[in-house]
Amino acid sequence: MAILHRRLLLIAFMVACATVSSGKGAARASERASSKIRISAAGDGLIQGSEGRRFKPWGVNYGNHGRLIEDFWETEWGTLEGDFREIKAQGYNVVRVHLQLGKFMTAPDKMDRKSLDRLGKLLKLAEETGLYLDLTGLGCYRKSDVPQWFDPLTEEERWTVQARFWRSVAERCAGHPSVFCYDLINEPLSPAGERKAGEWYSGSTLGGLDFLQYIALDQRGRERPEIARQWIRRMREAIRKGDRKTLITVGMLPSTKKWGHFSGFVPGKVAPELDFVSVHLYPESGKVDEALETLKGFAVGKPVVIEETFPLSCPPADLEQFLLQSRSHATGWMGHYDGYTAAEYHERRKAGTLTPAEAVWLSWLELALKLKSSMLGTEA
Repeated sequence: MAILHRRLLLIAFMVACATVSSGKGAARASERASSKIRISAAGDGLIQGSEGRRFKPWGVNYGNHGRLIEDFWETEWGTLEGDFREIKAQGYNVVRVHLQLGKFMTAPDKMDRKSLDRLGKLLKLAEETGLYLDLTGLGCYRKSDVPQWFDPLTEEERWTVQARFWRSVAERCAGHPSVFCYDLINEPLSPAGERKAGEWYSGSTLGGLDFLQYIALDQRGRERPEIARQWIRRMREAIRKGDRKTLITVGMLPSTKKWGHFSGFVPGKVAPELDFVSVHLYPESGKVDEALETLKGFAVGKPVVIEETFPLSCPPADLEQFLLQSRSHATGWMGHYDGYTAAEYHERRKAGTLTPAEAVWLSWLELALKLKSSMLGTEA
């Protein structure tokens, strides 16, 4: 009887512990869910937490030594883990990750389950490191990675495939607090007139990658911004079938004095389909005011995030001036990261092996560290 009594007491103790543990687990899950980024009630910014604390994205576009994430995440997961921890240590809160369509789809109607599983693993890593993800999809940056069946598709068929990609990704990520947003596509173009069959890309490469992609080949009498709006709506509807809460945006090219919104994605026309506006702005040397005026054109009643910037065409001092003055229109900023820290670049400088390109990377890392508190303020 004594043995039975002790067993009953042990079972009761275990049940009590499980109940407490379950309660704590539920509380942690509730806390994580409440950290999901959302638009403020006034529609003028981003907030997080049950108390509605302001959130300002301060992040990087992720790469590693010029490689896309799918180039190595299957065989070098440790590299990815190390990079994410370094990014967090450098004070960033968002990582923009570019997902290639050809790595996630094996056929027009079939997703690659292994890639979706690795995406799930990435979500867990982001949560563990305290980082948010800007998931940018439909990438076709490298010609050799584009499936042979994709480019011959008609506009309608291509949109259907792209919508399938987004619905599957959204279903995999639904409810996860570490996903800041879905960026539908990087620097899209709406056609002016008619392009050749299969000519979906700009033909202009940077580091062997073509970052621009047309959403259609034939204007067919349609207004270019209306094509853009219809495409965004189609992708948004697909995402909302799998994930009803995560914010949606699209990474737009800037306008120019000569050509205006040459991409066809006019902020005022497409913003109603988006939760916030994203623009890629690289100020030119001595033209900070011009870059600020361009940014102003994207402030159309929705929060604005400068999703890409870098001292690519200007000295760090100009970029610093631009970033500080951009705070009147933008609520978030993202530079770039390629696998090295400022300390590692300094070691190369001491050894006399720092290349001119690496010196530019170092200037960005130093500037980002210098400006972090000014850009994010006390609410960072």
